[in-house]
Amino acid sequence: MKPDKHWNVPPRVTPEADSALSAFPPLLRQILFNRGFADDPSARAFLRGEPNINTDPFQMTGMKTAVERIHAGIQNRESIAIYGDYDVDGVTATALLVEALKSLGADARGYIPNRFEEGYGLNNNALEELKADGVSLVLTVDCGIRSPNEAAHARTLGLDLIISDHHHPDDENLPAALAVINPKQRGDIYPDKDLAGVGIAYKIAEALLGNEEKTSLAILNSLLDLVALGTVADLAPLVGENRVLVKKGLRQMQQTTRQGLFSLAAVSEVTLRKVNAGHIGFMLGPRLNAAGRLKEALAAFELLTTTDVFKAGELAQQLDMQNRERQRITRDMQTRAEEMVLSEDPDAFLFFAAHESFNPGVVGLAASRLTEKYYRPAIVAAAGEEETRGSCRSIPEFHITDALDQCADLLVRHGGHAAAAGFTVRNENLPALVARLKNIAKEKLSGTELKPTLTADAEVDLSEMRPEVYEKGLKYLEPTGYGNREAAFVARNVKVKSSRTVGADGKHLKLSVEDEKGVIHDSIGFRLGDWHKSMPKRVDLLFTYEPNEYNGRITYQLNLKDLKPATGH
Repeated sequence: MKPDKHWNVPPRVTPEADSALSAFPPLLRQILFNRGFADDPSARAFLRGEPNINTDPFQMTGMKTAVERIHAGIQNRESIAIYGDYDVDGVTATALLVEALKSLGADARGYIPNRFEEGYGLNNNALEELKADGVSLVLTVDCGIRSPNEAAHARTLGLDLIISDHHHPDDENLPAALAVINPKQRGDIYPDKDLAGVGIAYKIAEALLGNEEKTSLAILNSLLDLVALGTVADLAPLVGENRVLVKKGLRQMQQTTRQGLFSLAAVSEVTLRKVNAGHIGFMLGPRLNAAGRLKEALAAFELLTTTDVFKAGELAQQLDMQNRERQRITRDMQTRAEEMVLSEDPDAFLFFAAHESFNPGVVGLAASRLTEKYYRPAIVAAAGEEETRGSCRSIPEFHITDALDQCADLLVRHGGHAAAAGFTVRNENLPALVARLKNIAKEKLSGTELKPTLTADAEVDLSEMRPEVYEKGLKYLEPTGYGNREAAFVARNVKVKSSRTVGADGKHLKLSVEDEKGVIHDSIGFRLGDWHKSMPKRVDLLFTYEPNEYNGRITYQLNLKDLKPATGH
């Protein structure tokens, strides 16, 4: 059974902040205050998507050394490889730096490892192949920070290696590369620590090109669509510089000349001139990711870099088909993993399911669904002959990479963030790993009420929800998503006029609700169809407010995130 959700409504805006933000509509003042903006200049900078920090890329440790070495490589006509990862962040970062270097006249190529044959991150065979192929400088994007052995191997081969990554470093064991660029490393003074791999790649491009000249600025702007794609798809928080870059990147996507993006948008049924962060997260990103999950990510890289209209069309169709196949595999695997964890211990603090039939490219998605449904850290793993490769997803109460760090002696390799991570373990160590992780989770989580929390911005009367609330306020919060949630509201004791289910298997809920002034609002509740069978006459709603375009006509609706029987009724 899905856990009940806890609703959190923050305290009202303070009189001081209310007065300082008086230029904004009252509801927007509350929303801004909830997000930590209590004065006019910082609120305006946030709404406009302007940086309020020093964003000079040369503040990053290693940037100067890296840029000097890359420029020398370009002058000496060396062959330079950009070594990426197979997810959207890695693929877009690879495409971005290949394009940036080529614009400077470099002999640059992208290299993306095959998930199934080579696994995540740097590997010695690939470095040997690149060296044999005439490459003398390798620059990693979105990987490499946990690869000290591979960095040492590159050195013995006579390869110069620059590592750029955004994953958490092990500060005691940084790779001995020519330069390591990662704002999370100890002592780095770059003020924003949340950039995605593609964001760091963009900062390298910025440092290489300089942004004083018109041509450099035009090239940098042409790369921002890639930054938006990778940042949103990788769930980097949409605050600080990420918000600035994604806001600009969405504008760039709306006027892009990138052939592959046109073709991808066409198969995804996304109108590029109206594209937003949600379209990347739910439609464009999953298709780009599908290649690396099922086969190899080169198709996604080629799609983003090709100028051939026919090739772009073919590749987009291929990714669309792979995405359908990926959805089917994910559904089957999730069902299987769910059966396994529930039959073993439905009350466990951490769910673990491993099987030899699980596709290693999709285990992360299956883990994600388990975490979403049961609000527990979840690990789904593909068991091989000698090693098992697992993907972890977690909840705010449990830092999964810290937990894996406590099991480092049992693991071949591991890495990730607070909410998501991956690892490889030898099969003989698997039982000990599972036991230890379950113990760590039990220690950390027992005594905690494990309920997902939904945060709203304010309690409102439904009569306050009018089109101008969206047009003059809410839309300026975009891009919204991870780390910068959409504004949400709670309305109490609302009368249900009519209720029906929509969509395949009646999964979704359509409600018509009426406020105390007799104003009727349409609402949609995705994955809330089960409520229809036992719909109370009056309900409390937690919702966002959004425009809904159908056949060229725009209406406004409530998008229900949760509902409960009205309190006291």
